Amino acid sequence: LTYSLTLPTLCSAEAASIGFIIVIDRRRDKWSSIKASLTRIAVAFPGNLQLVFILRPSCFIQRTFTDIGIKYYREEFKMKVPIILLNSVSDLHGYIDKSQLTQELGGTLEYRHSQWINHRTAMENFALTLKASAQMLQTFGACLASIELPRGMSSTEDLLMSHRRQRDKLQNELKLLGKQGATLLSCIQEPAVINPAGKLNPNELENVVTMERLLVQLDETEKAFSQFWFEHHEKLNQCLQLQHFEHNFCKVKLALDNLLEEQAEFTGIGGSVTHVEQLLKEHKKLEEKGQESLEKAQLLALAGDQLIQSHHYAVDSIRPRCVELRHLCDDFINENKKKYDILGKSLELHRQLDKVSRWCEAGIYLLASQPVDKCQSREGVDIALNDIETFLSTAKEYQLPSPKEFYNQFELILTLDVEAKAQKVLQKLGDVQEIFHKRQVSLMKLAAKQTRPVQPVAPHPESSPKCKVPPTGFGIRQGSEENITFSNGILRHWDYRLFRSFLNKSRQERGGAGRREDFRPLLQFRSLIRDLLQTEEIYIKEIKSIIDGYIIPMDFIWLKHLIPDVLQNNKDFLFGNIRELYEFHNRTFLKELEKCAENPELLAHCFLKRKEDLQIYFKYHKNLPRARAIWQECQDCAYFGVCQRQLDHNLPLFKYLRGPSRRLIKYQMLLKNGPKRTKDSPFSAELQQALAVIEDLIKSCELAVDLAAVTGCPDDIGKLGKMLMHGAFNVWTIHKDRYKMKDFIRFKPSQRQIYLFERGIVFCKIHTEPGDQGLSPCYSFKKSMKLMTLSIHQVGRGSNKKFEIASRNGLEKYILQAASKEIRDCWFSEISKLLMEQ
Repeated sequence: LTYSLTLPTLCSAEAASIGFIIVIDRRRDKWSSIKASLTRIAVAFPGNLQLVFILRPSCFIQRTFTDIGIKYYREEFKMKVPIILLNSVSDLHGYIDKSQLTQELGGTLEYRHSQWINHRTAMENFALTLKASAQMLQTFGACLASIELPRGMSSTEDLLMSHRRQRDKLQNELKLLGKQGATLLSCIQEPAVINPAGKLNPNELENVVTMERLLVQLDETEKAFSQFWFEHHEKLNQCLQLQHFEHNFCKVKLALDNLLEEQAEFTGIGGSVTHVEQLLKEHKKLEEKGQESLEKAQLLALAGDQLIQSHHYAVDSIRPRCVELRHLCDDFINENKKKYDILGKSLELHRQLDKVSRWCEAGIYLLASQPVDKCQSREGVDIALNDIETFLSTAKEYQLPSPKEFYNQFELILTLDVEAKAQKVLQKLGDVQEIFHKRQVSLMKLAAKQTRPVQPVAPHPESSPKCKVPPTGFGIRQGSEENITFSNGILRHWDYRLFRSFLNKSRQERGGAGRREDFRPLLQFRSLIRDLLQTEEIYIKEIKSIIDGYIIPMDFIWLKHLIPDVLQNNKDFLFGNIRELYEFHNRTFLKELEKCAENPELLAHCFLKRKEDLQIYFKYHKNLPRARAIWQECQDCAYFGVCQRQLDHNLPLFKYLRGPSRRLIKYQMLLKNGPKRTKDSPFSAELQQALAVIEDLIKSCELAVDLAAVTGCPDDIGKLGKMLMHGAFNVWTIHKDRYKMKDFIRFKPSQRQIYLFERGIVFCKIHTEPGDQGLSPCYSFKKSMKLMTLSIHQVGRGSNKKFEIASRNGLEKYILQAASKEIRDCWFSEISKLLMEQ
C-alpha cells in the first residue's frame, strides 16, 4: 500500500486529498484475521482514510464473533472513520459502483494483480537502468571535459581511439536499453493489439504513459550525449589537425629557412660574362630546387586558412604561422627576382664592356696594320682616312651612356672589382679614341702638304702605337662636349676620369665606402624592425590569451564555484585596462609598424604620432599595485590553476600581467639601437625624439606605480598633471607664530615622501610595514598644494642641502632637506622652472 500510494500515476494529488476507502473481503476468514487487518490499518495506513467496508465471514460463528469484536474492540483499533460491516457483495454494490470493483467483488473492472506487479517491476528496473546509464554518461562526459589535450600526435590519436571505443560501448548500451523499453511498452499495449475492440484499463494506460515518458527521457539523453560527443570529438580532431599543421609547419619552415640561407650565400655578381652565366645557371637550379618547398608552404597556408574558416579554436596560433609562411615564400621569391635583376644587369655590363674591349682591340689592330709607306701619297692618305672613317662608323653599336647614367644604371653591382674593370676598359677606350684622333690629324696634315720626296720608314708591325693622356682629356679640344665630331659620323666620348670622379663624389655623398658598406646599417636596422614586428605579434597573442583564458571564463557558470568573492568583486582591478591595450596594438599599432618594414624612416613617426594613445600604459601601471595586492590574496585559488593548465602557460598569471612593462623596455632598446645604425640618416633625429617619448612614458609609469602605493590619496590627484619627480626629504614645518630661529631649532624634522607634479606638490608620510621580503616602506597621504600658491627660496644659512617652500599667504612654510646637494639643486631648479612657466 505504501508503494502504491507513492506512485504519482496511480495516486494523484487530487485523489490523495479526497481520501481512500478500504474494502476488506473476509468472507472465508475468521474474526482473528479481521482484527489483525484492522489493527494494522489503524497503525500503519499511509494515506487519508475515509471509510472501511468489511465483508463479514460466511460462517455463522465467525460472523457472530465479528459483530461482537467490532463492538468491543472499536476503541482498541483507534480508528476515527466509520467501519461498515456487509453481509454480501450485493450490499457492497449499494455503496460502490460495479465499474469500480474487480471481478472478485462482483465488479467489471479488469485488474490482474500478478500482471500489474510484473509490469511495474519491469518498469522500475528499466527506470533504474536508465538512471544508471545517464549517470554513466554524465561521468564519462565529465571525464572528457576535464581531460587535458595531449601535445603529441600519436598520443592524441590514441586518446581519440580510446574515447571512440568508450563512446561506442555506451551507445550500444543505450540502443539495447531502447530496444528493451520498446519491448516492454509493446507488452503493456498487447491486450489492445490482440483485441482492437477492447480498451486498456486505467492501470495499463498509466503504465503506457510512464513508459513513453521514460523512452522520451532516454531519447533526450542520447541526443544530449551525441551533441556533447560531437563537440568533444570536434575538439580532439581540431587538436590533431593543429598538431599535424604545426608539425608540417616546422618541417616546411626549416626547408624554407635552409633555402633562404642557401640563397643568402649567393652574394657574387660575377667578374666576367662566363662567370655571370654560370651564376645564373646555379641560381636557376636553386629556384627549381625551392619550388617543392614553396608549393608545400603555399598548400600548408591554404590548409591553415581552411582551419581558420572552420572556426578552429587555435585561430590565433594558426593565422600568424600562415602569415609567416607566406612572408617566407614572398621573401624567397622577391629575393630571387632581385638576384636575377642584379645578375642580369651584371651580364649586360660585362657584355658591354667586352664589346667595347673587342672594338678597341680591332681599332688598334687596324691602325697597326696601316703601312706608313703607302700614306706618303695623296691616294694612300685617302685610303687610310677612308678605312678609319669606315671603322669609326661602327662605333654606334658600342656607345656607352654618360658617367651619371652609367652609375645610375649599374649602381647595384658597382663593387670595387667591377669598378676597376670598368675603369680599365674605359681608359682603354679613351686611349684608342685619342690614337684615332691623332692619326686622323696626321693624315689630314699629310694630305694638305705639297708632294715632296719622303724617305719611307716602316713601323715595327708587332708593336701597337701608344701615347700619353693629354691634360685636356684624351685629345679632346678645349670646350668640347661629350661627343667628338669626326669627318664621318659621331663617336660618343667616354672620359674614364670623369666616371671615376663621379664615383668618388657619389661615395662621399653616401658616407665613404662602397654601396654595400653604405647600406649595411640600413639593412641591420631593417632586421631590427623585423624583430620588433615578430615580438609585437607575440605580445598581442600573449595579451589575447589572458583575455580569452582568464577574463572571459570568469562569466562561465560552471566555473563560478572556483572563483572566490574577493576575486569576483575585483576582477576589473586585477586586469586593469588590458583590453584597451589589446585593441590599440591589434587594430592600430601593429598595422602601422608593418608599414615600417619597407619604409624604416616611418618608425619614429609611428611613436610620435601615437604619443597620446600610448598614455594607456600610464593608466595600466597606475592600477598595477592594486592588481598585485589582489593577486597576492587570490593567487592560490583553483580558478587560476585551471586557466593556467588550459592555456599551457609555464608561468603564473601575474608574470604575464607584467608584459606591458617589458614591452615598453623593448621599444626603448629598439629606439636606442636605431640611431646608432642610422647615424648619418636624415631620420636619425626623429628616432631620438621617439626615444625621448618612450623614456618619458617609462618614467611616468614608474612614478605612477610608486604613487599608486600611497594610501588615502584623493581621487582628484590627477588634476595636478603629469608626475615629474619624487623622493624622500626631512621636512620642518614653521608656522607664523614660530618664525624665530630658536623655535625652528627645537623642532624635530618629519620624514616625508614628496611627489612633484606639473601643477602641484604632494606630501606623504613614510612608515614601514612587514611584507614578503621583510620590512618595506609604505606611504600615506598627508597634504597636497598647488604650485600657483607657493614660492621657493634658498636657505641663507645652514646646510647646503636645504631649500624653502612657503605659502604666499605667509601663514606656513616648509624647510626641505634633501639627501645630497645635487638632489637639492635638481629639485630647486625644476620647481623654479615650473613656477616661472606658470
